[in-house]
Amino acid sequence: MQIIFLGTGTSQGVPMIGQPPGTFNAADPKNFRTRSSIHVIAAGKHIQVDAAQEFRLQCVREDIRQMDLFLLTHGHADHILGMDDIRRFCDFNGGQAMPVYGDAETLERVRAIYPYAVQGVPVSKGYPVFDLKEMPATLELDGLRIHSVWQEHGPLRSLGFVFEELDAQGQVAKKFAYYCDTHSVSDEAVALAKGAQAVALDGLRPRWHPTHMSVQDAIEAAKRIGAPASYLTHLTYEIDHTRMQAELPEGIFYAWDGLRLSL
Repeated sequence: MQIIFLGTGTSQGVPMIGQPPGTFNAADPKNFRTRSSIHVIAAGKHIQVDAAQEFRLQCVREDIRQMDLFLLTHGHADHILGMDDIRRFCDFNGGQAMPVYGDAETLERVRAIYPYAVQGVPVSKGYPVFDLKEMPATLELDGLRIHSVWQEHGPLRSLGFVFEELDAQGQVAKKFAYYCDTHSVSDEAVALAKGAQAVALDGLRPRWHPTHMSVQDAIEAAKRIGAPASYLTHLTYEIDHTRMQAELPEGIFYAWDGLRLSL
């Protein structure tokens, strides 16, 4: 299993419009962040989670050439507004509709923003087409299971995902959890992530936030899960990567755009 962090920032990431001076080291490339999404390669399948406004640029930068499945954590702008660029992957698949999984509310937002992409066929050659499906608690694929779990995201809810790659005997060989855009990790989510080789956690900024976990919240969640490696993502401009990495406990890291994990 391979996980590619296409983006690890927020709409107020680095650089931010009207960036306050002196808040980060501009010479550190790990401080330049596009908005958060990941690309997971497991059991021969390519799964994309979310598509930010920079999605096309992220795919070009990381040479992403395949997508078999698309998952949405929720319908906020920084996770959904890059979906038009899925058109290229529909082209790669001969114009077939891309399976898009999310919760019912998020799928309604997709229909509202992309009415031309939910007609069953491309409205014209080169246009995207989405096959919208409500995400089950467990999506069973050949050699791969994807679990979903509800997360509290302020007054809203988002979906967290746990990926399990199976061996020839059907046992879990590799496991990765992605809990982004949440202000807490529930006991259910902790139990689902147990045994993962790595997890990614919302770690917005050092200060408290009403809809996201702070760095300290994420550290506490990482300790509850107990994975060998935990990566904080969805970072604001308040995170100066190299300087602040030294302050994190062992086994916990700030992610960066282009980070690749091989489990």
